[in-house]
Amino acid sequence: GHRGTPGKTTAPPESAPGESRMKRLFGFEKEDLSSWHRLVCLLNRPTDSASLGMFRFLFGLLMVVDIPQERGLSYLDYKYLDGAEVCRFPLFNFLKPLPMDWMYLVYVIMLTGALGIMLGCFHRLSGLLFISTYWYVFFLDKTAWNNHSYLYGLIGVQLTLMDANRYWSIDGLRNPKKRNAHVPLWNYTLLRGQIFIVYFIAGIKKLDSDWIGGYSMGYLANHWLFNPFKMVMSEEMTSLLVVHGGGLILDLTAGYLLFFDATRPTAIVFVSYFHCMNSQLFSIASPTMPTKPSRRHRLAAVFALLYLAEQFFLPYSHFITKGYNNWTNGLYGYSWDMMVHSRSHQHVKITYRDGKTGEVGYLNPGVFTQSRRWKDHGDMLKQYATCLNERLEHYNISQAEIYFDIWVSINERFQQRIFDPRVDIVKADWSPFRPNPWLMPLLVDLSPWRTKFLDIENTLDNQTEVVFIADFPGLHLENFVSEDLGNTSVQVLQGELQVEVMEEKKNYSMRPGDKMQLPAGQYHRVHTVSSEPSCYMYIYVNTTEAVLLQNLTRLYELQERVRNGTETEPLPPELLPILNGTGEEVNVTDPVLRTFLRQQQRREEMQRRRNATVTEKVTRFAQKKYYLLRRSFLMTSIALRNLVLGLPPVEQLAQEVAYANMKDPGRTEATETRQDENVKDEVGHGEL
Repeated sequence: GHRGTPGKTTAPPESAPGESRMKRLFGFEKEDLSSWHRLVCLLNRPTDSASLGMFRFLFGLLMVVDIPQERGLSYLDYKYLDGAEVCRFPLFNFLKPLPMDWMYLVYVIMLTGALGIMLGCFHRLSGLLFISTYWYVFFLDKTAWNNHSYLYGLIGVQLTLMDANRYWSIDGLRNPKKRNAHVPLWNYTLLRGQIFIVYFIAGIKKLDSDWIGGYSMGYLANHWLFNPFKMVMSEEMTSLLVVHGGGLILDLTAGYLLFFDATRPTAIVFVSYFHCMNSQLFSIASPTMPTKPSRRHRLAAVFALLYLAEQFFLPYSHFITKGYNNWTNGLYGYSWDMMVHSRSHQHVKITYRDGKTGEVGYLNPGVFTQSRRWKDHGDMLKQYATCLNERLEHYNISQAEIYFDIWVSINERFQQRIFDPRVDIVKADWSPFRPNPWLMPLLVDLSPWRTKFLDIENTLDNQTEVVFIADFPGLHLENFVSEDLGNTSVQVLQGELQVEVMEEKKNYSMRPGDKMQLPAGQYHRVHTVSSEPSCYMYIYVNTTEAVLLQNLTRLYELQERVRNGTETEPLPPELLPILNGTGEEVNVTDPVLRTFLRQQQRREEMQRRRNATVTEKVTRFAQKKYYLLRRSFLMTSIALRNLVLGLPPVEQLAQEVAYANMKDPGRTEATETRQDENVKDEVGHGEL
């Protein structure tokens, strides 16, 4: 194909007066799709390389920034510590992490590849270094999968195969033939097609009754970002119209709007709010295309078309990989179903039985793991059960049977079981190509009850909690009512129940509308005895929490009187520093005062953040990133030194790690523990 003169950029030709509307909008004529020959010529048409080069640079820069953070270089030693008893969840069970120091070397190779991509230096080699290590780390841990991490890997593969080093690259400085040379149109076709697929299929996945009904991400409306909308509409309408309606419209239209010149600037403004890396994609020029395509041109065209076809197919390939289907289809990440499903976990119980002695015991949920995503995926649950079986051998528990009782609510439905609690998952059958036989069905017939949940909750006072439960015929839920919970009752909404109070050894039959008080400090079982699924609700008051809130309220009122000088009663001397806000160094043992002090410190920290100047905010952000990058660099240096020179004495190694762990001395405890409380915190009702 035609190449531009080295050192010069070929300007795109002016639009001809008689140019068709399709040519102006799409950049090609309908006739260019009329035959395979013309399509190959179109896909290999020489195109200006400036936008592709800029995109390559920005993508490489993003990956350089991403590797110490989301890829995990800054906390790599916590994740891959040698000898740690950790259950892992690779895509393929034969994949294992390397020893920790070698994992640091893997990340160094990944970072080197990202730098090479950014600078356009030894472009193909840099791309191979990046994608080989990136996908290795990606496949090592399914629990860390998400859509944008998957997208980064795909774009890395695409850039490796493209001529993305023709503009603004070291390779162009080294080789004048590459400098500012044109690239084939299929390079842009892949990127444009990929971004279109991401948005469009995400929009298609949002044409779901849960999303359209506002149940998928309702808690996002609590975030301060949506406060301007809540000034003119209720929080419920903000969730329905802005969060869900706006998200649906954006995803369905973004791919189209980014395509056309007239709408692209506006689309970039909205899209960059979610993805800052997409703004350099859609700008191409149209020099003369080749008239005699070579074998290489034909192979490039075949690859581009097959790749796009595969990307359209993969999000709907779940009829093949049936074993990965749960209540949602497939593993999260490659289906572009962003934010379509939200989950809350009410109750997780892991029971083991010694295969030789018959001894029964219980495990803390999440023991030996660093993730919680295993609770929603059958393939991960199988891996977890197998790992637990192996780990328990070290604790004199042989041939363990493992049973999981996991209760989940998806998109604000009833809490219900996701897996059959009667099945030993260690011996359970699982295949990636067959449906999971021990997956419990989602009780979609009970979904209309969601509209009644809010009405029921509105009838309760602020101190009364409610949990909505659904269960299958023949199964039961075993619960313990803590002494902290006063006035705990169960009420039937649908189906028939039999409540067994275990200490009393009595059974109580219940029908829809019946309500029963449950004794505190005792176990009970709720059996579903009807032929159809039952649904019911627990209603309770956390009396301990209610008393704590009353005491905290009194302390805040007392603090206000002390500060304005209206308090006349003498106060204990140890209380004055706390009420005056100078009690950070005071050793507080009373749990109420300790909670009060923590809340006060958190409020002061939030106030400082709100009142901080722009300079202070930038400084705080820069310090945070500095210490993150500092730890990444120091821990990587220690690991590489260990590989080259061997391990130093333990005392020296401990000192080096402590030095790497040094944090900003200005950071307070409240800063360390503070979390964003404006987003719905999914605190489960642990007592139930």
